[in-house]
Amino acid sequence: MPREIRVNAFTLQSPVHQTPGLWRHPEDRSTDYNRLEFWTDLARILERGLFDGIFTADSLGTNDVYAGTLDGALRGGIHVPKNDPLLSLSAMALVTEHLGFGVTSNAIQEPPYAFARRMTTLDHLTKGRIGWNIVTGHSASGARAVGAELIPHDQRYDVADEYLDLVYELWEGSWDDDAVPRDKASGVFIDPTKVRPVRRQGGRFSTDAIHLAEPSPQRTPVLYQAGASGRGRAFAAQHAECVFISGPTARALAPIIADTRRQAAQKGRDPAELLFFSLATTIVGRTEEEAQAKLADYRRYIDIEGALVLYSAWTGIDFSLFSLDEPVRHQQQEAGIHSALEVFTRADPNRVWTVREIAEHVAIGGRGPVFVGSPGQVADAIEHWVDEAGVDGLNLSYALMPGGFEDFGTLVVPELQRRGRFKQRYAPGTLREKLYGPGRARLPAAHPAAVSRRPQTPG
Repeated sequence: MPREIRVNAFTLQSPVHQTPGLWRHPEDRSTDYNRLEFWTDLARILERGLFDGIFTADSLGTNDVYAGTLDGALRGGIHVPKNDPLLSLSAMALVTEHLGFGVTSNAIQEPPYAFARRMTTLDHLTKGRIGWNIVTGHSASGARAVGAELIPHDQRYDVADEYLDLVYELWEGSWDDDAVPRDKASGVFIDPTKVRPVRRQGGRFSTDAIHLAEPSPQRTPVLYQAGASGRGRAFAAQHAECVFISGPTARALAPIIADTRRQAAQKGRDPAELLFFSLATTIVGRTEEEAQAKLADYRRYIDIEGALVLYSAWTGIDFSLFSLDEPVRHQQQEAGIHSALEVFTRADPNRVWTVREIAEHVAIGGRGPVFVGSPGQVADAIEHWVDEAGVDGLNLSYALMPGGFEDFGTLVVPELQRRGRFKQRYAPGTLREKLYGPGRARLPAAHPAAVSRRPQTPG
């Protein structure tokens, strides 16, 4: 029986995410990113289309690698201005019942104690539909924004390991499941014997306090992670439930996925429970001709400089110093996302990309593939991609906002349903239960977070 394909909508609270220049298109609403109704409208669209969730990128960094300035990013609105995505989630949760919310937060720049409370609060308010995309930062500008220096690549993951150990203790170990009886007859709201402080001194993070929020439906949010470098894969194998991965060809992704699953098995986890979501963009019409006409129209608006602003920031390499027809070769870099360069230079040895080709590719949909055609053609392409790469679903980007998501839900979802590759309705329960099945609101015992759980105090 073919596997069900899962789909998240990939967004950023900024005028430009993966499509520099397309904000100028007359049908695009991206410039309304700072209006709450923009996000509640989008949430309704996604739930109508049976999307599993909305996956929101974020960082404190700015794209200032290209030409050594922020000018290109400012001119094109490339990830600036950029709002805090957490503040809109409660409103989106209020107008939906099932849509999941994966939100990005930096495990180096966000204080863990306050962050743990914030995520528990969101898990309560969404009725268990919150997920956390764990990032460690890749830009020097983001480090400078908080008065720090960029930590070397692999060491950033060491810091994140320590961060996670602490938030796991807060989420999983500070309160017993039955610590809050709310007993009006006795006047006991919380049983003091079933709440304990987390005491951690030394290292990078310290605390001596109880978790301020009572246990939420999932306790620990669903854990997303996007590391595809060697150290990133080891981190994902240890902690992640859902792994976001991106590359221009399926051949570039398959070995990364296989290696991450292998490492997860070595750590005692079920490798099949790591769900991989691959970046992709769809441009769909009712006919192939209509879809190709859309693509030709969109290409009139792309911003090549903006695409190179993005790719320079992703890789840490200033592509203003290269000619557009120069082949891109692999080089060592400390800043940037290591996999962003590797997928274009090493992962597929049969393909040599020029700077221009990468810019044109990045300009619509970022580092993933773009599937263009009729509903049947796009469904064919998605099925082939998912099966060849071995991913479980897509983090779907867009050419136009929100039209790209509307077209997918209206045109592609029914075709995938007809083929038995997409759900007919949402499963009940929390986000984790929707992903893994009923009764799975909590992380499994094989996950390292389970170490923080204590035997429940007798009543």
